[in-house]
Amino acid sequence: DSPEVHTNTAETLCAITRFAPAGLSAKISSPSFIGRLFSHALEDSRPKSVLVNSLSICISLLDPRRISFGAYHSYNRQMTNGSTVTANPETIEGMLESLGDLLKLLDVSSAENLLPTTYGKLQPPLGKHRLKIVEFISVLLTVGSEAAEKKLIDYEAVQRIINLFFEYPYNNFLHHHVENIIISCLESKSSSLQEHILRDCDFVGKIIQAEKHLTLEAGTNKPTSPAEGKSPPRIGSIGHLTRISNKLIQLGNTNSVIQEHLQGISEWTDWYMNVLSNRNAVGNVSQWACGYVVFLDLHVFLFHG
Repeated sequence: DSPEVHTNTAETLCAITRFAPAGLSAKISSPSFIGRLFSHALEDSRPKSVLVNSLSICISLLDPRRISFGAYHSYNRQMTNGSTVTANPETIEGMLESLGDLLKLLDVSSAENLLPTTYGKLQPPLGKHRLKIVEFISVLLTVGSEAAEKKLIDYEAVQRIINLFFEYPYNNFLHHHVENIIISCLESKSSSLQEHILRDCDFVGKIIQAEKHLTLEAGTNKPTSPAEGKSPPRIGSIGHLTRISNKLIQLGNTNSVIQEHLQGISEWTDWYMNVLSNRNAVGNVSQWACGYVVFLDLHVFLFHG
């Protein structure tokens, strides 16, 4: 049960899914293999590295272009402009069989382990296995599977993941995956998935509430809490919330479901006019008054105040 062995094994299997002949890769993508993989990974007696690396294999099966080993992955949404990937429906079905058990692991309410941090404490820390589950869900949503979307709605998976986003306001790896999940839902061809993220998950309402409490709150019984006797720090998810909010506005220009939802929330309109617009203006470097750019023949930029 060495984590190094688990990682090496997963890397080998992922390489097979990408480069091996169809017959061999088909065995790895079969529902029976997926079932055995999750059966071992979800055993209580096995270390979490088994689950993490098993999910890396599943991610590779869903999207072979993605390399998800190490602290971060080298594939991102911008490389393909959020395009839908194609995966074997039988492979997806095999993964969905274990989805319920996977999502149970996202529950942090009963975990007691504590991690002191510079800003306070995490009780419990998110952990690599939960982060990997969220990454797996983010990739699963890119395949455009109606069966997967229905399961995720039925299990309230996206709602739980959104809660993690706000419960762990300094985990930028988590925020990145959740942002991709939100955008996949909003860009989905399924109106039920869009309705789910907007109404059932009340994501716009959560954005507005987060903007009202920009510093880490104490005494909330959430996993992340500030240090006693210190000024609570600013939450670290504002950049992601800003990007998602701008994406909502962009999609609302062509999507009636999103547009009607945003127009029905007066607080959103006020926040957009008074906060988001100003924030976007501050972030627009072309409007900065600090100077102008001169391009020299030596390809050097000089900024004159």
